[in-house]
Amino acid sequence: MITLAAPRLFDGVTFSRDRIVVIDADRIKAVADRAPVDARVEELPSDSILCPGFIDLQVNGGAGIMLNNAITVRGMAAIASAHAQNGTTTILPTLISGSRSQMREAISVTEAAVAQAVPGIGGLHLEGPFISTTRSGVHPLEAILPMEDADVALFAAPRALKLMVTLAPDAVSPSRIALLSQSGVIVFAGHTDASYERLQDALRAGISGFTHIFNAMSQLGSRSPGTIGAALVHRNAYAGIIADGHHVHPAVVNTAYAAKGAARLFFVSDAMATVGSVTNSFMLNSEPIRLKNGRLTAEGGALAGAHLTVAEAVRNAVRSAGIPLADALRMATTTPAACVGMTDRGRIAAGCRADIVAIDGSLRVIGVWQNGNKLLGAGSNYD
Repeated sequence: MITLAAPRLFDGVTFSRDRIVVIDADRIKAVADRAPVDARVEELPSDSILCPGFIDLQVNGGAGIMLNNAITVRGMAAIASAHAQNGTTTILPTLISGSRSQMREAISVTEAAVAQAVPGIGGLHLEGPFISTTRSGVHPLEAILPMEDADVALFAAPRALKLMVTLAPDAVSPSRIALLSQSGVIVFAGHTDASYERLQDALRAGISGFTHIFNAMSQLGSRSPGTIGAALVHRNAYAGIIADGHHVHPAVVNTAYAAKGAARLFFVSDAMATVGSVTNSFMLNSEPIRLKNGRLTAEGGALAGAHLTVAEAVRNAVRSAGIPLADALRMATTTPAACVGMTDRGRIAAGCRADIVAIDGSLRVIGVWQNGNKLLGAGSNYD
């Protein structure tokens, strides 16, 4: 049993002071005012905050590995481990416009990883290939495919797996979106040139959110609201945002927060292989991607994913975008958990998974517990 003494605790919704968190195996047993009798307590530094482990629904890579290049349990485990060291205890490994054989393989491998209880693997995100050729970003044009009935059948098949699919509503019909949504697939709009009107049909059909809002989508205009307009106006739709200072200006991050609120806007890293690695370049399909001054770019200079962790996104949101700390932490924990229906994480409460992060007064990660196991920590023990 592990007992943590938190000077400040963020439970996923609110702050409190001087709380004790009791961990039994991989679950939180209790949150209390006092430690159990004879418990060995780890006392955290006085300026620290204990909060739920961060959740990232869009992780393309880490530890020098891209999922597209290593669709294996070992590859997923390495990527998840790199992010866990930075406080992200649950990820959706993300395949970037994979072929049909790669998508089948990724689903099978993720099912195996979940069955083997690989730490940090919460499901799978298929970003593309059913996207718009005019908003493809670094997704290779030759990889973009039309959705077929067989694809719907593959995604909609019953399985114990959180499956998120990013698609373009201008490339996929509302009827197919409805079939996916009704089967339990989490359908997001992204890499799309769809009009505001087309998005209304897609939202009614079952689109529940937007992938990296503001990036790779039809823009907001005074007479043509586009995809961004639909994302900001639709109160119940979720939206992921890349708060790295490169993809979205901090003022625009604040604009999205003002429109959506912390209950619907959440951080994604869109992380690539460089996170948790000393490498500054890698291959995405056959194209070299390089890291310079915190930016990942393809040969032509276009942004190609992000060199970012959720912990960094929280810091950027608070310091540069003016988002209150409680809401920034919520956007890293409770909101992404709710988005994909993870009811056992994203909060510090009895019965939840023991995925916990400690941050210091500078909002830097100083401690990580994943499934009750200490990966990184700072503190002192007393009896």
